Amino acid sequence: MHGSVYVLGTMDTKGAEVRFVVDALRQRGVRALAIDVGTRSDATHPADVSLHEHAALRSLDRGAAVSRMAEVLIPFLVDACQRGELAGVIGLGGSGGTALITPAMRALPIGIPKIMVSTVASGNIAPYIGCSDIAMFPSIVDVAGLNAVSMRILGNAAHAMAGMVDSGPLETASRPAVGLTMFGVTTPCVDAVRTSLEGRGMDCLVFHATGIGGRAMEGLVQSGFIEGLLDLTTTEVADEVVGGVFPAGPHRFDVLATRSIPCVLSVGAMDMVNFGAMDTVPEAFRSRRLHVHNANVTLMRTTADENRRCAQWMAPKLAKAAGPIAILLPEGGVSALDAPGKPFYDPDADAVLFETLETLLRGVGHIRIERVPAHINDPVFSQRAVDAFLALRSQPPRP
Repeated sequence: MHGSVYVLGTMDTKGAEVRFVVDALRQRGVRALAIDVGTRSDATHPADVSLHEHAALRSLDRGAAVSRMAEVLIPFLVDACQRGELAGVIGLGGSGGTALITPAMRALPIGIPKIMVSTVASGNIAPYIGCSDIAMFPSIVDVAGLNAVSMRILGNAAHAMAGMVDSGPLETASRPAVGLTMFGVTTPCVDAVRTSLEGRGMDCLVFHATGIGGRAMEGLVQSGFIEGLLDLTTTEVADEVVGGVFPAGPHRFDVLATRSIPCVLSVGAMDMVNFGAMDTVPEAFRSRRLHVHNANVTLMRTTADENRRCAQWMAPKLAKAAGPIAILLPEGGVSALDAPGKPFYDPDADAVLFETLETLLRGVGHIRIERVPAHINDPVFSQRAVDAFLALRSQPPRP
């Protein structure tokens, strides 16, 4: 094991619990440090490192002080990780402590062990985890003193962390990692691309394009795990622009401006916006062309105007990319529902999407747009995607 496990907590209210976890780790032979992230200086137990004085909190009220401490904690952990001094992180807290600690955990690379023992771990934890690999441990009782239950939970968290850092990462074959986006209606295409690239020795990571999927993929790009993208299913953009339940988020594609990697992009499933069960579809859309995918998913066909707006949302972001991009436009349809005889078949609406992208990105040197006379799920399209990606990979890096 390289580095130490940092045990984070507010030592003015949770000092005994933090020291208990530190001692449990040290009994397992794991180097551990107690890190005080409290906003007050009256700690009940000594910390190995206190961030209180670094945060300049004296003139701030409690809410502002907590926000300031959260801001200080992020570079503190990231710098320790970059120096090789951080083996893993355990955080202890209630709702406030969890909100303070987890942003810094999310800033750490995927694979660094992260455990958050929290009173809110049994509820909606999506805002705390985001796209990271934080393991949330429900504290069962409040993190407020040592008792028969809390010691068992805290001990389990310490032993789990010890197992993570003692074993280290699993040995895996070194293969270039490639990110792919997929939806049920683009599965034949992405499966064919994945099979082809795996046959060429690549490690294909497929992400379900449900909003969080695209963000998770781009988080791995930012961390340096992914060396190339086949972002073939960009349906999350339609939900972002129109107001569906699987939105891309405002920062989708922005990572391409910071990482020079090859990217083959298409407009898979941009013929649809996603909602929940039929009775959850907003009233404004009830008269639109709807398709019940299952009892919990209702799809709405995008209009020509919505497709134009989607292209206008995407184009400025793609224009800022640092690496080469090939955009493939399937003239035969963009999803399994967008084909002759299928409920979302609308070549005119697709044409507006294609033409707007071509117009807005014409002349952008690092982007090549190609129309493919095939449906997105046809073998000829998947083969073209593979060929385009291999061609981009063979290009020398852009200065």
